[in-house]
Amino acid sequence: MKKSILLVFATVSIFYSCSSDDSDPAPDPGTQENNIQLANDATFGSILTDKDGMSLYFFSRDSKGESACNSDQCVSSWPIFYTSDVTLDAGLNASDFGEITRTDGTKQTTYKGWPLYYFAGDNAAGDTNGDKVGNNWYIAKPDYSLMYVEAQLVGKDGDGNEINFKSDYTPGDELTFYMVNATTGRTLYTFINDKKDTNTFTADDFSNDAVWPVFHIDIDKLPSILDANDFGTIDVFGRSQLTYKGWPLYYFGQDVNRGDNFGINFPAAGVWPIANVDTEPAPEN
Repeated sequence: MKKSILLVFATVSIFYSCSSDDSDPAPDPGTQENNIQLANDATFGSILTDKDGMSLYFFSRDSKGESACNSDQCVSSWPIFYTSDVTLDAGLNASDFGEITRTDGTKQTTYKGWPLYYFAGDNAAGDTNGDKVGNNWYIAKPDYSLMYVEAQLVGKDGDGNEINFKSDYTPGDELTFYMVNATTGRTLYTFINDKKDTNTFTADDFSNDAVWPVFHIDIDKLPSILDANDFGTIDVFGRSQLTYKGWPLYYFGQDVNRGDNFGINFPAAGVWPIANVDTEPAPEN
């Protein structure tokens, strides 16, 4: 009798086991189902990857939300990432993703306005060899507070005509590095008359804040070229303002579109400089 019971139990177990194998299991949100995923990297923390775990990157020259990587050589080294079906790991928001049409008519996926790329030098899932290449390629993270861009500085003359400026604020063509808000791409400036940790521009009633709004954000994650120790916070008549190397940081009120940097010659070239790693510390008060 005991052998018969055991035989029946084994038969039932085999039946359910085979039934389970033949059916399609419900997708597990933590598996490789999503086309865009979050991976935890020992160096960079949370990073964006594709469904196979291959790392994705931002390009500093894409400051206006368009791809500046268009030559055959660039695309060969930095293949574009595109998926028409954006499925996401938990912790990512669909509203942060979009797509652009490149100059050759192909599509490219964007995150918070930044086009996404692979790096040809990454050979396996988890590789992050492309970070900081040329100081203008950075691992794509979902939580950057600031981004480091490389773009042409463009001011305006008295008639509103655009003028290109070099990094020394003389007229001419040159790509210049500087910091922007990672989410909006808005340019950050310093004021030449400020002192270390001292805002000398903003009125106590903020009546001039629309011209040069004080900037503040809680620093979370930064591109690897930036040092968190260079940032601080000051109080400006009850409002917080972020500083870099002691310089209070501002927006320019007339920068309307992503990538604008019209403040670099308002009211004159160099009065409101951009901020980058070559910026000298602010003078003592």
